[in-house]
Amino acid sequence: MSQHNQTSMRQQGANLKTILLILVFILIAAAGLSYVKWWPYYHKAIKAITDHTIGSSILTGKEPTVPSPSWNAAWSYAVTYYKAVWKAAVLGIVLGSLVQVLLPSGWLQRALGQTSLRNTAIGGMASVPGMMCTCCAAPIAIGLHKKKVSPAATLAFWLGNPLINPATLIFMTFVLSWKFTVIRIIFGLLITLGVSYFAARLMGNAEVSNETMEKSMPMEPQPQREAPMWRRWMVSMWTMILNVVPAYFISVLVLGAARAWLFPSLGETGMDMALMVIIFSIAGALFVIPTAAEIPIIQSFLALGFGGGPAAALLVVLPAVSLPSLLMIRSAFPARVVWFILTAVIGLGLISGIVGAIVI
Repeated sequence: MSQHNQTSMRQQGANLKTILLILVFILIAAAGLSYVKWWPYYHKAIKAITDHTIGSSILTGKEPTVPSPSWNAAWSYAVTYYKAVWKAAVLGIVLGSLVQVLLPSGWLQRALGQTSLRNTAIGGMASVPGMMCTCCAAPIAIGLHKKKVSPAATLAFWLGNPLINPATLIFMTFVLSWKFTVIRIIFGLLITLGVSYFAARLMGNAEVSNETMEKSMPMEPQPQREAPMWRRWMVSMWTMILNVVPAYFISVLVLGAARAWLFPSLGETGMDMALMVIIFSIAGALFVIPTAAEIPIIQSFLALGFGGGPAAALLVVLPAVSLPSLLMIRSAFPARVVWFILTAVIGLGLISGIVGAIVI
């Protein structure tokens, strides 16, 4: 057999292995999301359509007001929050570690290695089936970043998970109104695509060119002789846990205790509407909630007499980012990128609040 034929057969075998690894990852992700997200959200959608509610506000639970700052307030919120998200959080860590082990670096870098509007859009579209909050999506984004996926695609995936979540859009249409849904789609896309793209530009010119990539990154996965795949996966997952869990746990406790300061129970005339929009835009961008929890929060505020401005601001900033998710993503991105994202989200929340005050 000629050397050319041997090389061709090795290349075909490497390509087949690449395809198999990608399929294994897709199957695992689909199975996990079906159990954690897709099937439960089907039942929640039925509840939203028939009852026009998906539950009580996580800020107050069954109480009429937000509890005063205390250890009990911190712990009770943390327990309620983690009961809602622990399955998705575990799935996020598992998938984030599997990204680093199963998905071939060369394939990912060829497909999504450059910061471009096209790759930003692909990252945003890839987030649609995930439907996670940014805390649960952060481990996957960190895994993508370690595999040299472009910052724009990685950030679009991270931010798109909660903001263009199709299940949440269905919930809010029947629980709130179609106007909220339209505002969420417009500002969700602005953040997912626009903020991600410009934040990635702050990373500098560290990316390699397409020509260099094609020469140095073959299609087949790079061999890993130092350890078998299962061991590399365990190491990757343990490293992920050490990097994200401590900051996650502590920041949720702090925010749970401080929620009375972040979201004061103000009447319609208790404060100027513009000041309320500013306060809620900042507080909502820092606070942490499970996926779709912004809907009952907004519903409860509307029932208290808050106008469309504060409600529309919360609609955008609450799911977009949070202090825990920003601390997680900070392990992969420079501080200037994280600060830009937070500032941009707050700014777009303010604009959303102005739009909401006019149209809602």
